[in-house]
Amino acid sequence: MSSVLNYVLNISPSNVIHLVVILAAALILNHLLRLVTKLIVKPAATQTRASQAREQQTRTLAGVINSAGSKEFGINVTPVAALAGLASLAVGFGAQNLVRDIISGFYIILEDQYVVGDTIQVGETIGRVDHLTLRRTVVRDARGALVTLSNGDIRTVGNLSRDWSQTFVDVSVSPQIAQEKALQALEAAIAEFRGDPSWSQVLVDGPRILGLQSYDQSASTIRLQVRTAPSRQDDVARELRRRIQLEFQRQGIPLWSVQRLELVNPAASPEFAPPAPHA
Repeated sequence: MSSVLNYVLNISPSNVIHLVVILAAALILNHLLRLVTKLIVKPAATQTRASQAREQQTRTLAGVINSAGSKEFGINVTPVAALAGLASLAVGFGAQNLVRDIISGFYIILEDQYVVGDTIQVGETIGRVDHLTLRRTVVRDARGALVTLSNGDIRTVGNLSRDWSQTFVDVSVSPQIAQEKALQALEAAIAEFRGDPSWSQVLVDGPRILGLQSYDQSASTIRLQVRTAPSRQDDVARELRRRIQLEFQRQGIPLWSVQRLELVNPAASPEFAPPAPHA
């Protein structure tokens, strides 16, 4: 460490001038590289996943070319070796994580794991990708909060916006109602739902009745399955429940049977009163 400080203190004026020239040349070359790499980037013409994926991939390629080009010019950095050594000591502890983040981000974009606009799940974080770079992924969750994730910390990611989404709808009806009547009412609600042009375009498969999911003294639960366009499963499930409720009301089918049981304190009941003592 002392030898490095002595070297810095003994830098001659000629080396200082050489350093200034190198820095100026590096800035100019860096500016030219950025101008060239900007020509490679193709902005997304539409909001489709494919267009956004191409844009992210070209941005990654431009960044790689920019980094590689900076190294190919072969600038002599001997006069700045001492300063670089001091700087490396300051950032050396965080360099490993930085490299890990960049490598992970490169593979995220290269393998098209997700792009801006996709809804992803990383651990307990679920949200829409607002920003994506080689180092980090920024997600806006259901609360509206922006959550920043280091790409190197992402071990497992679930993309909820690819191809289709799926959800299940459970309908609980009174066990006194015949199953055939409940199933017919469900089929009627499903047929009406499928025939609605405003909703049929977001349906990929179903809704379909899977059958009796559970049964007890209070209710019989029938499960439905539906596949929708990406990220539309919640909207479809809410509308489907609304239509089922309306159809059951039209046919007079109760959705739930509640049994009330009251426990009476035996000591307060005349039937359980203790016998009067004999005189």
